[in-house]
Amino acid sequence: MRTTLKTFSAFVTKEWRHIFRDRKTLIILFGLPIAQMLIFGFALSNEVKNSKIAILDESRDASSIALTQRIDASKYFDVVANIHSRDEVEAIFKKGDVRMVVIFPRSFEKNLTALHEGNIQLLADASDPNVGSTLVAYLSAILNSYQKELLQPDKIPYSFQTEVRMIYNPQLKAAFNFVPGVMAMILLLICSLMTSVAIVREKEMGNMEVLLVSPVRPVLVIVSKTIPYLFLSFINICTILLLSYFVLNVPIKGNLFLLLAVSTLFIITALSLGMFVSSIAQTQTTAMFATLVGLFLPTLMFSGFMFPIDNMPLPLQFLSNLIPSKWYFYMVKSVMIKGLGFADIWKEALILLAMTLIMLTVSIRKFDKRLKL
Repeated sequence: MRTTLKTFSAFVTKEWRHIFRDRKTLIILFGLPIAQMLIFGFALSNEVKNSKIAILDESRDASSIALTQRIDASKYFDVVANIHSRDEVEAIFKKGDVRMVVIFPRSFEKNLTALHEGNIQLLADASDPNVGSTLVAYLSAILNSYQKELLQPDKIPYSFQTEVRMIYNPQLKAAFNFVPGVMAMILLLICSLMTSVAIVREKEMGNMEVLLVSPVRPVLVIVSKTIPYLFLSFINICTILLLSYFVLNVPIKGNLFLLLAVSTLFIITALSLGMFVSSIAQTQTTAMFATLVGLFLPTLMFSGFMFPIDNMPLPLQFLSNLIPSKWYFYMVKSVMIKGLGFADIWKEALILLAMTLIMLTVSIRKFDKRLKL
Protein backbone atom coordinates (compact mmCIF):
# COMPACT_ATOMS: atom_id res chain seq x y z
CA MET A 1 0.00 0.00 0.00
CA ARG A 2 2.83 2.35 0.95
CA THR A 3 4.62 1.55 -2.32
CA THR A 4 1.45 2.28 -4.30
CA LEU A 5 1.01 5.66 -2.61
CA LYS A 6 4.68 6.49 -3.19
CA THR A 7 4.34 5.62 -6.88
CA PHE A 8 1.12 7.63 -7.12
CA SER A 9 2.80 10.61 -5.45
CA ALA A 10 5.69 10.37 -7.89
CA PHE A 11 3.31 10.50 -10.86
CA VAL A 12 1.51 13.52 -9.38
CA THR A 13 4.83 15.31 -8.79
CA LYS A 14 5.93 14.51 -12.33
CA GLU A 15 2.69 15.94 -13.74
CA TRP A 16 3.10 19.12 -11.69
CA ARG A 17 6.61 19.56 -13.10
CA HIS A 18 5.34 18.93 -16.61
CA ILE A 19 2.62 21.57 -16.20
CA PHE A 20 4.98 24.27 -14.99
CA ARG A 21 7.59 23.45 -17.62
CA ASP A 22 5.12 23.60 -20.49
CA ARG A 23 4.25 27.23 -21.25
CA LYS A 24 1.38 26.24 -23.55
CA THR A 25 -0.28 24.32 -20.73
CA LEU A 26 0.11 27.27 -18.36
CA ILE A 27 -1.41 29.63 -20.92
CA ILE A 28 -4.40 27.33 -21.36
CA LEU A 29 -4.85 26.89 -17.60
CA PHE A 30 -4.49 30.52 -16.54
CA GLY A 31 -4.43 32.76 -19.60
CA LEU A 32 -7.49 31.38 -21.36
CA PRO A 33 -9.93 31.82 -18.41
CA ILE A 34 -8.70 35.38 -17.82
CA ALA A 35 -9.01 36.25 -21.51
CA GLN A 36 -12.47 34.73 -21.70
CA MET A 37 -13.68 36.61 -18.62
CA LEU A 38 -12.37 39.94 -19.93
CA ILE A 39 -13.66 39.50 -23.48
CA PHE A 40 -17.03 38.06 -22.53
CA GLY A 41 -17.42 40.49 -19.64
CA PHE A 42 -16.98 43.52 -21.88
CA ALA A 43 -18.38 42.21 -25.16
CA LEU A 44 -21.41 40.22 -24.05
CA SER A 45 -23.55 43.10 -22.89
CA ASN A 46 -26.84 44.31 -24.27
CA GLU A 47 -26.54 47.55 -22.32
CA VAL A 48 -26.18 50.51 -24.66
CA LYS A 49 -23.54 53.07 -23.70
CA ASN A 50 -21.93 56.08 -25.35
CA SER A 51 -24.36 56.00 -28.25
CA LYS A 52 -23.67 58.76 -30.74
CA ILE A 53 -26.60 61.13 -31.18
CA ALA A 54 -27.26 64.46 -32.87
CA ILE A 55 -29.23 67.46 -31.58
CA LEU A 56 -31.45 69.72 -33.66
CA ASP A 57 -32.23 72.69 -31.43
CA GLU A 58 -34.69 74.95 -33.24
CA SER A 59 -35.53 76.79 -30.01
CA ARG A 60 -32.05 77.52 -28.64
CA ASP A 61 -33.20 78.65 -25.24
CA ALA A 62 -32.06 77.94 -21.70
CA SER A 63 -34.26 74.87 -21.24
CA SER A 64 -33.25 73.16 -24.48
CA ILE A 65 -29.57 73.88 -23.80
CA ALA A 66 -29.87 72.53 -20.24
CA LEU A 67 -31.50 69.34 -21.49
CA THR A 68 -28.85 68.93 -24.19
CA GLN A 69 -26.11 69.23 -21.58
CA ARG A 70 -27.86 66.70 -19.35
CA ILE A 71 -28.21 64.23 -22.23
CA ASP A 72 -24.55 64.64 -23.17
CA ALA A 73 -23.48 64.14 -19.55
CA SER A 74 -25.24 60.79 -19.41
CA LYS A 75 -23.12 57.66 -19.82
CA TYR A 76 -25.62 56.39 -22.37
CA PHE A 77 -25.26 59.21 -24.91
CA ASP A 78 -22.53 61.12 -26.66
CA VAL A 79 -23.66 64.22 -28.55
CA VAL A 80 -21.41 64.24 -31.62
CA ALA A 81 -23.27 66.66 -33.89
CA ASN A 82 -25.50 69.72 -33.74
CA ILE A 83 -27.47 69.96 -36.96
CA HIS A 84 -29.28 73.08 -38.09
CA SER A 85 -32.23 71.91 -40.19
CA ARG A 86 -34.52 68.93 -40.63
CA ASP A 87 -33.08 68.42 -44.10
CA GLU A 88 -29.85 67.21 -42.48
CA VAL A 89 -31.56 64.44 -40.50
CA GLU A 90 -31.79 61.91 -43.33
CA ALA A 91 -28.22 62.59 -44.43
CA ILE A 92 -26.73 62.05 -40.98
CA PHE A 93 -28.62 58.77 -40.57
CA LYS A 94 -27.43 57.61 -43.99
CA LYS A 95 -23.82 58.23 -43.05
CA GLY A 96 -24.30 56.03 -39.99
CA ASP A 97 -22.75 58.70 -37.78
CA VAL A 98 -25.53 58.66 -35.17
CA ARG A 99 -28.12 56.30 -33.75
CA MET A 100 -30.60 58.99 -32.72
CA VAL A 101 -31.58 62.60 -33.41
CA VAL A 102 -33.26 64.69 -30.70
CA ILE A 103 -35.29 67.65 -31.97
CA PHE A 104 -36.31 70.60 -29.81
CA PRO A 105 -39.00 72.54 -31.75
CA ARG A 106 -39.29 76.31 -31.81
CA SER A 107 -40.61 78.04 -28.67
CA PHE A 108 -39.73 75.00 -26.54
CA GLU A 109 -39.08 76.97 -23.35
CA LYS A 110 -41.97 79.36 -24.04
CA ASN A 111 -44.45 76.49 -24.26
CA LEU A 112 -42.88 74.82 -21.24
CA THR A 113 -43.29 77.99 -19.16
CA ALA A 114 -46.71 79.08 -20.40
CA LEU A 115 -48.41 75.75 -21.03
CA HIS A 116 -46.29 73.59 -18.68
CA GLU A 117 -45.78 71.27 -21.62
CA GLY A 118 -42.75 70.77 -23.84
CA ASN A 119 -42.72 68.84 -27.09
CA ILE A 120 -39.64 66.83 -28.06
CA GLN A 121 -39.18 64.66 -31.13
CA LEU A 122 -37.02 61.53 -30.95
CA LEU A 123 -35.84 59.92 -34.18
CA ALA A 124 -34.09 56.58 -33.59
CA ASP A 125 -32.31 54.25 -36.00
CA ALA A 126 -34.34 51.07 -35.56
CA SER A 127 -32.42 48.91 -38.03
CA ASP A 128 -31.38 47.24 -34.77
CA PRO A 129 -34.76 47.34 -32.98
CA ASN A 130 -33.38 46.45 -29.55
CA VAL A 131 -30.88 49.30 -29.59
CA GLY A 132 -33.45 51.75 -30.95
CA SER A 133 -35.99 50.90 -28.25
CA THR A 134 -33.35 51.03 -25.53
CA LEU A 135 -32.16 54.48 -26.59
CA VAL A 136 -35.70 55.84 -26.51
CA ALA A 137 -36.19 54.38 -23.03
CA TYR A 138 -32.93 55.88 -21.74
CA LEU A 139 -33.73 59.33 -23.09
CA SER A 140 -37.27 59.18 -21.73
CA ALA A 141 -35.80 58.43 -18.29
CA ILE A 142 -33.58 61.52 -18.54
CA LEU A 143 -36.59 63.66 -19.46
CA ASN A 144 -38.58 62.26 -16.53
CA SER A 145 -35.73 63.05 -14.15
CA TYR A 146 -35.52 66.63 -15.44
CA GLN A 147 -39.29 66.94 -15.22
CA LYS A 148 -39.24 65.99 -11.52
CA GLU A 149 -36.61 68.64 -10.81
CA LEU A 150 -38.89 71.29 -12.32
CA LEU A 151 -41.76 70.23 -10.07
CA GLN A 152 -42.67 72.88 -7.48
CA PRO A 153 -45.17 72.75 -4.61
CA ASP A 154 -48.63 74.13 -5.38
CA LYS A 155 -47.70 74.51 -9.05
CA ILE A 156 -49.00 72.82 -12.16
CA PRO A 157 -46.52 70.03 -12.97
CA TYR A 158 -44.45 70.24 -16.11
CA SER A 159 -44.68 67.48 -18.70
CA PHE A 160 -42.79 66.47 -21.80
CA GLN A 161 -44.64 65.13 -24.81
CA THR A 162 -42.30 62.97 -26.86
CA GLU A 163 -43.01 62.10 -30.47
CA VAL A 164 -41.05 58.96 -31.29
CA ARG A 165 -40.21 57.84 -34.82
CA MET A 166 -38.37 54.62 -35.52
CA ILE A 167 -36.38 55.15 -38.71
CA TYR A 168 -35.95 52.23 -41.16
CA ASN A 169 -37.97 49.83 -39.00
CA PRO A 170 -41.18 51.45 -37.70
CA GLN A 171 -42.67 48.12 -36.59
CA LEU A 172 -39.51 47.14 -34.69
CA LYS A 173 -39.26 43.76 -36.39
CA ALA A 174 -36.36 41.71 -35.07
CA ALA A 175 -35.90 40.15 -38.51
CA PHE A 176 -34.53 43.46 -39.83
CA ASN A 177 -31.40 42.86 -37.74
CA PHE A 178 -31.61 39.07 -37.71
CA VAL A 179 -31.51 38.43 -41.46
CA PRO A 180 -28.23 40.31 -42.23
CA GLY A 181 -26.57 38.61 -39.26
CA VAL A 182 -27.71 35.15 -40.33
CA MET A 183 -26.45 35.83 -43.86
CA ALA A 184 -22.98 36.62 -42.49
CA MET A 185 -22.87 33.54 -40.25
CA ILE A 186 -24.17 31.09 -42.86
CA LEU A 187 -21.77 32.30 -45.53
CA LEU A 188 -18.81 32.17 -43.17
CA LEU A 189 -19.76 28.75 -41.82
CA ILE A 190 -20.39 27.09 -45.18
CA CYS A 191 -17.50 28.65 -47.08
CA SER A 192 -14.71 28.55 -44.53
CA LEU A 193 -15.67 25.37 -42.68
CA MET A 194 -16.56 23.22 -45.67
CA THR A 195 -13.60 24.44 -47.71
CA SER A 196 -11.06 23.84 -44.95
CA VAL A 197 -12.47 20.39 -44.15
CA ALA A 198 -12.61 19.37 -47.82
CA ILE A 199 -8.97 20.29 -48.45
CA VAL A 200 -7.69 18.78 -45.20
CA ARG A 201 -9.57 15.58 -46.01
CA GLU A 202 -7.37 15.25 -49.10
CA LYS A 203 -4.34 15.51 -46.82
CA GLU A 204 -5.62 12.76 -44.55
CA MET A 205 -6.34 10.51 -47.54
CA GLY A 206 -2.80 11.04 -48.85
CA ASN A 207 -3.87 12.71 -52.08
CA MET A 208 -1.59 15.71 -51.65
CA GLU A 209 1.32 13.79 -53.15
CA VAL A 210 -0.72 13.39 -56.34
CA LEU A 211 -0.96 17.19 -56.62
CA LEU A 212 2.80 17.49 -56.75
CA VAL A 213 3.07 15.34 -59.91
CA SER A 214 -0.07 16.74 -61.56
CA PRO A 215 0.42 18.77 -64.78
CA VAL A 216 -1.85 21.41 -63.28
CA ARG A 217 -0.43 23.77 -60.69
CA PRO A 218 -1.32 22.47 -57.20
CA VAL A 219 -2.74 25.84 -56.17
CA LEU A 220 -5.19 25.74 -59.08
CA VAL A 221 -6.39 22.33 -57.92
CA ILE A 222 -6.89 23.72 -54.41
CA VAL A 223 -8.78 26.75 -55.72
CA SER A 224 -10.94 24.50 -57.90
CA LYS A 225 -12.16 22.71 -54.77
CA THR A 226 -13.61 26.01 -53.51
CA ILE A 227 -15.68 26.78 -56.63
CA PRO A 228 -18.63 24.47 -55.75
CA TYR A 229 -18.95 26.14 -52.36
CA LEU A 230 -19.04 29.55 -54.02
CA PHE A 231 -22.07 28.54 -56.09
CA LEU A 232 -23.72 26.74 -53.16
CA SER A 233 -23.28 29.82 -50.98
CA PHE A 234 -24.73 32.02 -53.70
CA ILE A 235 -27.79 29.74 -53.83
CA ASN A 236 -28.06 30.01 -50.03
CA ILE A 237 -28.00 33.80 -50.25
CA CYS A 238 -30.83 33.78 -52.79
CA THR A 239 -32.81 31.36 -50.61
CA ILE A 240 -32.36 33.52 -47.50
CA LEU A 241 -33.42 36.65 -49.38
CA LEU A 242 -36.52 34.93 -50.76
CA LEU A 243 -37.51 33.63 -47.33
CA SER A 244 -36.87 36.98 -45.66
CA TYR A 245 -38.93 38.82 -48.28
CA PHE A 246 -41.91 36.49 -48.64
CA VAL A 247 -42.04 34.82 -45.21
CA LEU A 248 -40.54 37.35 -42.77
CA ASN A 249 -41.71 40.42 -44.73
CA VAL A 250 -38.28 42.02 -44.64
CA PRO A 251 -38.04 44.38 -47.64
CA ILE A 252 -35.03 44.83 -49.88
CA LYS A 253 -35.01 48.62 -50.06
CA GLY A 254 -31.74 48.97 -51.94
CA ASN A 255 -30.33 47.62 -55.18
CA LEU A 256 -30.58 43.82 -55.33
CA PHE A 257 -27.57 43.47 -57.63
CA LEU A 258 -25.45 45.55 -55.26
CA LEU A 259 -26.53 43.30 -52.39
CA LEU A 260 -25.58 40.18 -54.36
CA ALA A 261 -22.27 41.77 -55.38
CA VAL A 262 -21.15 42.48 -51.81
CA SER A 263 -22.34 39.00 -50.81
CA THR A 264 -20.19 37.46 -53.54
CA LEU A 265 -17.22 39.48 -52.30
CA PHE A 266 -17.77 38.19 -48.76
CA ILE A 267 -18.11 34.61 -50.06
CA ILE A 268 -14.67 34.90 -51.66
CA THR A 269 -13.31 36.29 -48.38
CA ALA A 270 -14.73 33.34 -46.44
CA LEU A 271 -13.34 30.88 -49.01
CA SER A 272 -9.87 32.40 -48.65
CA LEU A 273 -10.15 32.09 -44.87
CA GLY A 274 -11.05 28.42 -45.31
CA MET A 275 -8.00 27.95 -47.54
CA PHE A 276 -5.81 29.58 -44.89
CA VAL A 277 -7.14 27.28 -42.16
CA SER A 278 -6.57 24.23 -44.37
CA SER A 279 -2.97 25.28 -45.00
CA ILE A 280 -2.13 25.08 -41.28
CA ALA A 281 -4.45 22.27 -40.13
CA GLN A 282 -3.39 18.63 -40.42
CA THR A 283 -6.69 16.95 -39.49
CA GLN A 284 -10.36 17.62 -40.16
CA THR A 285 -11.00 17.95 -36.43
CA THR A 286 -8.35 20.66 -36.16
CA ALA A 287 -9.79 22.46 -39.18
CA MET A 288 -13.30 22.40 -37.70
CA PHE A 289 -12.08 23.61 -34.31
CA ALA A 290 -9.98 26.40 -35.83
CA THR A 291 -12.88 27.57 -37.99
CA LEU A 292 -15.46 27.55 -35.20
CA VAL A 293 -13.24 29.17 -32.57
CA GLY A 294 -11.18 31.44 -34.79
CA LEU A 295 -13.86 32.58 -37.24
CA PHE A 296 -17.39 31.74 -36.18
CA LEU A 297 -17.22 32.97 -32.56
CA PRO A 298 -15.58 36.30 -33.48
CA THR A 299 -18.32 36.81 -36.07
CA LEU A 300 -20.94 36.20 -33.42
CA MET A 301 -19.34 38.55 -30.91
CA PHE A 302 -17.65 41.32 -32.88
CA SER A 303 -19.72 41.81 -36.03
CA GLY A 304 -22.35 43.97 -34.30
CA PHE A 305 -25.03 41.35 -34.93
CA MET A 306 -25.53 40.17 -31.34
CA PHE A 307 -23.83 42.87 -29.27
CA PRO A 308 -23.40 46.61 -29.99
CA ILE A 309 -19.78 47.38 -30.80
CA ASP A 310 -20.10 50.90 -29.34
CA ASN A 311 -20.42 49.35 -25.86
CA MET A 312 -17.07 47.59 -26.06
CA PRO A 313 -13.74 49.00 -24.83
CA LEU A 314 -11.54 50.60 -27.47
CA PRO A 315 -9.19 47.57 -27.81
CA LEU A 316 -12.16 45.33 -28.61
CA GLN A 317 -13.59 47.93 -30.98
CA PHE A 318 -10.26 47.92 -32.79
CA LEU A 319 -10.31 44.12 -32.84
CA SER A 320 -13.76 44.19 -34.44
CA ASN A 321 -12.30 46.10 -37.40
CA LEU A 322 -10.28 42.99 -38.25
CA ILE A 323 -13.41 40.84 -38.51
CA PRO A 324 -14.61 40.68 -42.17
CA SER A 325 -18.16 39.88 -41.05
CA LYS A 326 -18.46 43.29 -39.40
CA TRP A 327 -18.06 45.09 -42.73
CA TYR A 328 -20.32 42.69 -44.58
CA PHE A 329 -23.01 42.98 -41.89
CA TYR A 330 -22.86 46.77 -42.12
CA MET A 331 -23.13 46.75 -45.91
CA VAL A 332 -26.06 44.31 -45.97
CA LYS A 333 -27.99 46.40 -43.44
CA SER A 334 -27.18 49.59 -45.33
CA VAL A 335 -28.34 48.25 -48.70
CA MET A 336 -31.13 45.92 -47.64
CA ILE A 337 -32.68 47.75 -44.69
CA LYS A 338 -31.73 51.40 -45.23
CA GLY A 339 -31.85 51.43 -49.03
CA LEU A 340 -28.42 53.03 -49.43
CA GLY A 341 -26.34 52.85 -52.59
CA PHE A 342 -22.74 52.10 -53.45
CA ALA A 343 -21.74 55.72 -52.78
CA ASP A 344 -22.65 55.15 -49.11
CA ILE A 345 -20.82 51.84 -48.61
CA TRP A 346 -17.80 52.07 -50.93
CA LYS A 347 -15.39 52.50 -48.02
CA GLU A 348 -16.61 49.32 -46.33
CA ALA A 349 -16.55 47.49 -49.67
CA LEU A 350 -12.96 48.64 -50.23
CA ILE A 351 -11.94 47.40 -46.76
CA LEU A 352 -13.53 44.00 -47.41
CA LEU A 353 -11.90 43.82 -50.85
CA ALA A 354 -8.49 44.56 -49.30
CA MET A 355 -9.05 41.85 -46.69
CA THR A 356 -10.06 39.42 -49.45
CA LEU A 357 -6.96 40.12 -51.55
CA ILE A 358 -4.66 39.85 -48.53
CA MET A 359 -6.19 36.56 -47.36
CA LEU A 360 -6.17 35.09 -50.88
CA THR A 361 -2.51 36.03 -51.37
CA VAL A 362 -1.43 34.72 -47.96
CA SER A 363 -3.45 31.51 -48.29
CA ILE A 364 -2.24 30.68 -51.80
CA ARG A 365 1.41 31.44 -51.01
CA LYS A 366 1.29 29.46 -47.78
CA PHE A 367 -0.31 26.50 -49.51
CA ASP A 368 2.04 26.65 -52.48
CA LYS A 369 5.03 26.79 -50.15
CA ARG A 370 3.71 23.90 -48.07
CA LEU A 371 3.18 21.69 -51.13
CA LYS A 372 6.76 22.32 -52.30
CA LEU A 373 8.28 21.17 -49.01
